Parts: sequence; structure tokens; C-alpha cells
Amino acid sequence: MPAAEASAEGIAARLSAVGLTPRVEQHAHLTSIEAEVPESLSAESWREALEAVSEADRFGLLANSLNGRTLWAAVRTVTPATGDVRGPGRQR
Repeated sequence: MPAAEASAEGIAARLSAVGLTPRVEQHAHLTSIEAEVPESLSAESWREALEAVSEADRFGLLANSLNGRTLWAAVRTVTPATGDVRGPGRQR
């Protein structure tokens, strides 16, 4: 199993372990993981979920009053060009 695939599966498994239902999708250059986050998620579970997605190349939270909260992560399946490399704190 390629490292990127193993990383994405590991993130999804950790999100499942805290009670979320992750959706994993393969794309041309990355694997995406998304999970809806209920209002009732405990602080400890939030911490675990954030630690899980922090293993990804990019991650974030989409939140609005219509659709609730979606935690997402993206794991690259190809090595980026040198000009596209971002370090910690350079998330978009």
C-alpha cells in the first residue's frame, strides 16, 4: 500500500474512532477525507479529530448555519513541484 493511501486510511480510521463517519475519495493528485461534525462532539473527541487531520498535507473546517460543520483533510498522492511546497502554518 502506498504511503499516501496508508496515511489517508489512518486519518479516516482515527476519525471513525472518535465517532465520526469519514468519507474518503480518491482524486488525480490527492485523497480527500471529510466528516460531518455534530454539535455534541466532546472536547476530547475534537482534540483527537484535530490531531488526526493534522497528519494530512492540508486540513480545515467548513462551518455555516445551513450545512453545519465539515472537517476535511487532503493527502497528496504525488510529490508537489518545489514551488508548491508549504510548511506548517502555510495552510490555505
